[in-house]
Amino acid sequence: MGEKDDDLSIPHVSGQANKPMTQPAHALAYDQLILELASDSINGLSSNVAKQRLAELGRNELGDSKGVSAWKIVVAQVANAMTMVLILAMAVSYGIGSYIEGAVVTAVILLNVVVGFFQEYSAEKTMDSLRSLSSPTASIVRDGNASVVPTAEVVMGDLVELRTGDTIPADIRLVEAVNFETDEALLTGESLPVRKDENATFDDATGPGDRLNVAFSSSTVTKGRAKGIVFATGTCTEIGAIAAALRQKDSRVRRVKRNPDGSTKPYRYLEAYTLTLTDAIGRFLGVNKGTPLQKKLSRLAILLFGIAVLCAIIVLAANKFVARQEVIIYAVATGLSMIPASLVVVLTITMAAGTKRMVQRNVIVRNLQSLEALGAITDICSDKTGTLTQGKMVARRAWIPAMGTYTVDTSSEPFNPTAGEMLFDARQPHEIDFEKGGPEASEPIQPAQLLASGKNALSDFLYVASLANLATVSPRDGVWNARGDPTEVAIQVFASRFDWNRLKFTQGERAEWTQVAELPFDSDVKRMSVVFRNNSTGQLFAFTKGAVERVISICTRYCEREDGHEGETVAMTDAFRADILKNMAALASTGLRVLALASKRFDDHLEKGDEVDRADVESNLVFRGLVGLYDPPRPESAPAVRSCHEAGISVHMLTGDHPETAKAIAIEVGILPSRMDRIRADVAGAMVMSASQFDALTDDQVDELPVLPLVIARCAPTTKVRMIEALHRRKRFCAMTGDGVNDSPSLKRADVGIAMGQAGSDVAKEASDVVLSDDNFASIVAAIEEGRRIFDNVQKFVLHVLAENIAQAGTLLAGLALKDARGLSVFALAPVEIVWVIMVTSGLPDMGLGFERAVPGILARPPRRLGTGIFDAEFLADMVFYGLWIAALCLSSFALVVYRFGGGDLGHACNESYSPSCDVVYRARATTFACLTWFALFLAWEMVDRRRSFFRMQPGSKKYLTQWVHDVWRNKFLFWAIIVGFVTLFPTLYIPGLNTVVFKHAGISWEWAIVFLSAGLFFLGVESWKWAKRVYFRRKRFQEQKRGGIAWKDMDVEQRTFAEYLDFSGQRDSDTDEKGRGTRTEGDAKRQ
Repeated sequence: MGEKDDDLSIPHVSGQANKPMTQPAHALAYDQLILELASDSINGLSSNVAKQRLAELGRNELGDSKGVSAWKIVVAQVANAMTMVLILAMAVSYGIGSYIEGAVVTAVILLNVVVGFFQEYSAEKTMDSLRSLSSPTASIVRDGNASVVPTAEVVMGDLVELRTGDTIPADIRLVEAVNFETDEALLTGESLPVRKDENATFDDATGPGDRLNVAFSSSTVTKGRAKGIVFATGTCTEIGAIAAALRQKDSRVRRVKRNPDGSTKPYRYLEAYTLTLTDAIGRFLGVNKGTPLQKKLSRLAILLFGIAVLCAIIVLAANKFVARQEVIIYAVATGLSMIPASLVVVLTITMAAGTKRMVQRNVIVRNLQSLEALGAITDICSDKTGTLTQGKMVARRAWIPAMGTYTVDTSSEPFNPTAGEMLFDARQPHEIDFEKGGPEASEPIQPAQLLASGKNALSDFLYVASLANLATVSPRDGVWNARGDPTEVAIQVFASRFDWNRLKFTQGERAEWTQVAELPFDSDVKRMSVVFRNNSTGQLFAFTKGAVERVISICTRYCEREDGHEGETVAMTDAFRADILKNMAALASTGLRVLALASKRFDDHLEKGDEVDRADVESNLVFRGLVGLYDPPRPESAPAVRSCHEAGISVHMLTGDHPETAKAIAIEVGILPSRMDRIRADVAGAMVMSASQFDALTDDQVDELPVLPLVIARCAPTTKVRMIEALHRRKRFCAMTGDGVNDSPSLKRADVGIAMGQAGSDVAKEASDVVLSDDNFASIVAAIEEGRRIFDNVQKFVLHVLAENIAQAGTLLAGLALKDARGLSVFALAPVEIVWVIMVTSGLPDMGLGFERAVPGILARPPRRLGTGIFDAEFLADMVFYGLWIAALCLSSFALVVYRFGGGDLGHACNESYSPSCDVVYRARATTFACLTWFALFLAWEMVDRRRSFFRMQPGSKKYLTQWVHDVWRNKFLFWAIIVGFVTLFPTLYIPGLNTVVFKHAGISWEWAIVFLSAGLFFLGVESWKWAKRVYFRRKRFQEQKRGGIAWKDMDVEQRTFAEYLDFSGQRDSDTDEKGRGTRTEGDAKRQ
C-alpha cells in the first residue's frame, strides 16, 4: 500500500477496513458491510468512485518491494572481472610512473562505470516493470462490467470474483461462496484448506484463523468459486502485519553438513567455509549468476584474462624481461587488447531492449533465461480454446432426442439472445447433410413457438443449460453484457433465446430456484454439476453438463420420441448411446465443441453448506440432449502455424475437445497436413490420438511411435506432462501453454512454460516463464522470432568485439619484431589508442548491433542447437579471419609508413615520448590507429548480416546500387554511433598535446591515402570471405541434392514438417507409388 495509509490518524484494527466501520468485517452481515462501504453486490463500484478511493487510500501494495538498488548496480559495475583487469592495468601504470596512461585508464573505468550504471539501471527498471506486468491480477466488477486489473489497483469496496487458482488480491468479505476453500498457510500456518461460509458472522475478537466469512489477501483459492467485497487493502490487510516475513532472503552461507544426531566432523566446517568462499568468488566473477549466456560470457572473460596475462608475458619475454617502463607499458597494452570491457553491459542492454519489444508484441518475459531459450524451441504444445481460437463461443446447434435439431443462424452479436434466427429440423444430426445446407435451408421459426411445441423435453433441456451454468447474461443501457467462462456464456445466451435466463429464476424475492450445492468442473471427470431447490415444491434437482462420453456414462434414462412427439423417459440402451456418439461425431466434424446435458430429481436431504458426495449427484441421470458450440479460429492462427512450420517448429494441439472437433480445427489452422491421403497409415493414426489412447501406451511404446501426436483430444493435465517427457526423450526443446492450476506441473516441466495472461490463473502465471497478454498463439510465434533476433544480435556484437580483440592483440604481438636500436620493441598501437578503440569507438556500435532488426528469413531456418550456443563453427572461423585480416592490414599500414616512405627509422625511446627522431613512428602509429578505427566501424556494418554482402543485404530489392544506403540508415542508432566514431577520431589526431602526449601519435596528411587504400582492401577481404561462405553453403546444398536429399531452403512448408512421411516425387502411377511406399517402410524399419 502506498504512503496514504500511514497518514490515517486512527490505528488500524485487525479485521477493520481502511476506513473503520461500525464493527470489523467478520462481525457484520455482508449486506450491512456493503451498505457501510457504499458498494453494490451486483454492479460493484463505479469507475469514478474507484479512482477517488485509489487516490485517497493508495495502491494495494504491502510496501515490501525494494525496487532497483542503485548502490548494488554501482558495486556490480566495479566488482566484475572486466573492470578489475582495467583497475589492475591502472595500478600498474601508476606504479611505473606512466601517469598519462594511468589517468586515461582511470577515465575509461569511470566512463565504463557511469555508462554501465545508467544502462544497467534502465535495464533493471525495465525488468522490474515487466515483472509487475506479470504480477497477480484480480477479476473485479465495476459499472456492472467484469474486468481484470492489476492487484495493486484494487480498492476498498470493489466487487471481486474468485475462482480456483486465484491469488486473493485483498481482504474480502464474502457475499457468495460455492464449495469455496482457501489455503491460508501463509497467514495462519494451517496446512489444510479452509472452507468458507458467507452467511456466518463472528465476535469482534475472533482471530483470523476462525473468520470463515473472510478471504485473506495473498491466500490461494484451492476449490470452488466466490464473490466478495474488498474491505481492506495494502498494509491494512492481515498479511500486511507479517509482511516482514515475506522479505526474507535465502542465506548465501553454505550450511554445515551434519549427521542425523546433529554431530559433524571438523572438516565439514572447512568444507562449508570453502564452498561459501568459492560461491562468493563465482558471484564476483559472474560465473554462477545471471542467465546461461551471461555465465558463458563471464567464463569467456576469465579465459581472455588468462590470455591477456599470457600475452603480457610474451611481450616481456620478447624484450628479455627488461624492467623498463616502456616494456611494462607495452605488456599492459597487449593485455588490455584482449579485454572486451563492454561485453556484459551490452548483453544486458540488448536483452532488456528485447523484453521491451516483446511487450509491444503482447509477450511478457518473466526472466531473461527464457528469452535465450525462445530461439531454440523445436516444438510448441498449445491449447486450442482461446489460444488457437477466438474464445468467443456461440451455441450453434442443439439436439434433443424427443424433439430434433435446433440451429442458431450466425449472429454478429454473440451476447445478444435476441439477434440471429432459430431454425429447426426434426431429424438427428447424423441424418443431416450439413455441407449441403442442412437446417439452414428451412424457414426461421420463433423460439416462443418452439417452446410451445416442445413441451417438457425442451424445458428440461433449458433448465440444465440455464442453471448448470455460472455465466451471467443481462442487458445494461440497451447493450447485452456477459460475464463468465466463454463456454457457459454461449450456453446461457442459447437458453436466454427462450427467455430461460438464470437470473430470471434465481434473483428477486420470489425466486423460483435456489442453489444448494455446486460441484465445479473437474478436469479428471470432465463434468460440472449443481443442485437446486425448487422453492415452490421444495424438491431438489441435480443438473449436469460436460464431455459427452463422461455424461452418458452416468445416464440411465432418456426421453424418447414417439410418432413424432415427445414420449416418456425410458431406460438408456447401448444402441442409443451409440446413436448419441454418432450425433456427437456429426456435430464435431463441423468444428463444433459438443457437450452433453443431463438432470434428475435429487431425493437425498441436502442443505446449503453441507458436504455433498459427487457420486450421489452424478449418477442415474436422465440424458437431455447435446449442445454444439462453435469457437472460430483466430484469423492469425493459420499464418502463425505456417510460420512455425517454415521455422522447423512442430505444433501440437492438446485440447479437452472431442477428437473430431480437434481434428477439424487442426486441419483448418494447418497443424495437420492437407495431404493426409499421402501419409502412411501408421503415421496418420499416430498424428491424432485421444488422451486415453496416449496414456494407455507405455513410455517404450510412445518412443516407438513414428511421430508424436500432433493432436491429443480429451487431454488431461497428466497427459501434458507425459507429452513433454516424450519430447525430451526425443531430444526436443519444447514450449507448453497452460492456464489452469492443474497445468502448473507441465508448465514447470517444459523448457519454456507459457501462461495465458487473460484466462490464466495466478498459479499458472507463477509457474510460467512467459505470459501472453492476449492469449494468442500468434504471439508465441512473435516471441520465438524475437528470441531468434536477440540471439543473432548477441552473436553479431560478440563476434565484432572478439574480432577486434584478436586484431589488436595480433597487431601488438606481431609488432614485437619492430625493434629500435636498443633492441626494445616499438609498439604499433599505444595503450591509450587500444583503450579508446575498445571503449569509445566500439562501445556504441556494439549496442547498435544489439538493436538490429531481424534478418530476412529468420523464421525460414531450422531451430538452433541450444548446446552449441553462440560459438558455432562459422562464428569461430569469422572471428579468426576478421581478426587476422584487420591485424594484417594494420601492420601493413604501419610498415608502409615506416619502411616504404620513412626510411625504416624507428627512432629513440618512441614508446615513452615524442622527439624529432620519432616523427615517422608517431605518424605510422596514427595511420595504424586511423585504420583500426575505420575497420572497427565498418566491421559493425558488415556484421548486420553475416553472409549477405553489405552492399546487397536485401536480396529482393531492385535498388542495385543504392540499397546499402537505405540499409545503413534503417538502424539509426547504429548509424549515429558509427558517425560519432568517425568524428571523435579527428580530435585525437590533430589537437596538439592530446595527440603526441596522450595518444603518442602525430597528425597525418598524405598518410590518409594509405588509410583509404586499406579501407578498400578491408571491404575486399570481408566481401570475398562472405562470398566464399555463400559458395561453400551453396555447394553443400548441391551435394545434398545430388545425394537425393533436399536442402532446407528448397523444401516447402509441409516437406519441412512431414518430409519423413510424405512422398513428394510428383504424379506417378499406382505401381510406382506402392513401390515407393514399400521402400520408405523398409527404411523406417531400419531406423527403428
